[in-house]
Amino acid sequence: MSKPKVLFLCTGNSARSQMAEGFLRHYAGDEYDVYSAGLEPRPVNPLAVDVMREVGIDISGQTSKGVRDYLGRVHFGFIITVCTDAERNCPIFPGVSIRLYWPFDDPAAATGTEEQRRAVFRRVRDEIGAAVQTWLPEQRRS
Repeated sequence: MSKPKVLFLCTGNSARSQMAEGFLRHYAGDEYDVYSAGLEPRPVNPLAVDVMREVGIDISGQTSKGVRDYLGRVHFGFIITVCTDAERNCPIFPGVSIRLYWPFDDPAAATGTEEQRRAVFRRVRDEIGAAVQTWLPEQRRS
């Protein structure tokens, strides 16, 4: 039996969706095939890598991918958009079982000193981690 496929989608695939991918891989082990993508992919943000490392999750090997890399090629059981832009502009994926919207602030848009920006990345990281930890047991029960 194949594992459910989960796609985390945001605009740039540089921070939020990358962190969500890392959390689900970490918490669910091999229960899911986990992907992330962006509408307009940009390189993975180094601060996302750093703050995930702080909680023991290494996303340094993850790369940014475009949503078009998956359209018509991969059937997803779940698509979870993690930003308003992606929710508004998400292309139609035929056959998706469940589509969810988890809006998070864009930490890459944070301004200020590096420590102020890092604090925003940590806050968003913690919010994403909590969302994944809430969602996962719900899926295991259903």
